[in-house]
Amino acid sequence: MSRSDEELFALLRTAIDEIDPMPQGLVDRTIAAVAVADVSREYALLTLMENAHAAVRGDSDTTTLQFSDGAASILLHISRTASGRRRVDGWVDADATELCLIQGEGPGERTWTAVPDEQGRCAFDEIPPGLSRALLVSTGASKDLLTPQFEV
Repeated sequence: MSRSDEELFALLRTAIDEIDPMPQGLVDRTIAAVAVADVSREYALLTLMENAHAAVRGDSDTTTLQFSDGAASILLHISRTASGRRRVDGWVDADATELCLIQGEGPGERTWTAVPDEQGRCAFDEIPPGLSRALLVSTGASKDLLTPQFEV
């Protein structure tokens, strides 16, 4: 590139910056959009957040799980209570009417329902141990999110 080309490009950059400056926060919003697009998947993704070395049916007192389908996410923190049952604290990042915890299938299926508050938090107390699924019932055009089975 010749010196005159470099000067011309420098003048163009200056003119564009004066006429149409880059919006505040554009870089941060772009990075966030790329990160979200990377997470967007059509299937529920199970990520063990902590206790990664504990077995699924291990002796650990707490487990944290995250499920996402790209449009909505569920974070569950499962802890053992003094009675041997479980407390499940949940957080959702989507507009949802309810979060359901489901154990079993067919006639023996049991369901607990909680309504997330304004911050997306809800809780389930005294849940018996066993294989479970979570169902996030979304509002509007969003589809519901049903997780794979996990041990409570």
